[in-house]
Amino acid sequence: MSVPYFYEPLVAPGLTHFTLSEESSKHAIQVLRLQEGDRLDITNGKGDLLEATIQSADKKNTVVKVQQQKSIAAPTQKIILGISVLKNATRLEWLFEKATEMGVTQIVPIICHRTIHERFKMERMQGILQSAMIQSQQVWLPQLSVPQSFHHFLQNTQTTQKLIAHCEESEKVNIKNITPSSDMALLIGPEGDFTPDEIQAAILAQYIPIHLGPTRLRTETAGIFALSVLKIF
Repeated sequence: MSVPYFYEPLVAPGLTHFTLSEESSKHAIQVLRLQEGDRLDITNGKGDLLEATIQSADKKNTVVKVQQQKSIAAPTQKIILGISVLKNATRLEWLFEKATEMGVTQIVPIICHRTIHERFKMERMQGILQSAMIQSQQVWLPQLSVPQSFHHFLQNTQTTQKLIAHCEESEKVNIKNITPSSDMALLIGPEGDFTPDEIQAAILAQYIPIHLGPTRLRTETAGIFALSVLKIF
């Protein structure tokens, strides 16, 4: 059985003891049935990992004793995923979960001209990222930005490599021929694709149009496919 893994944003290097949040305490004691002396790992999502044992088991305030601490460097590749908000929140949640598991650095929900969406539930989406980080046992939580306009993203995202995937018939580079950079931005559009004006604006902002294959992909499929090709590990 693997060691239980918890996210606690307030843990920090140098601690000898720590009291788990009520949510984590309940999960540890009532769901996982952990007892005093049992081992667990805790991360703050900022590169720190604490190996600890339960000193006092309580469903609201479990106290752990820190046995060992590690500070783990951030991944060498930085990927900013700018992706259109979707009307179907379930599909967007799936994308956020999988992108986190794959180690994306930042997710920026984009409002494009053809974006159709309901209210963006920031707190719920943040929880999905946290759960995915725990499930994949990472120590770096992706940054989740508030939704912003397409043009705001273009103007405020500065990376050495910029890619945009779209469906228009025009000159593109096959994603298989892209040499991934250690610092990149990837733009994925809405169900109805980017408008020609948005594509042109991206090109003027030094984005390289990329081709993802012979079939037309859903937004969330395109995002995960592109990340799987571009991710360096």
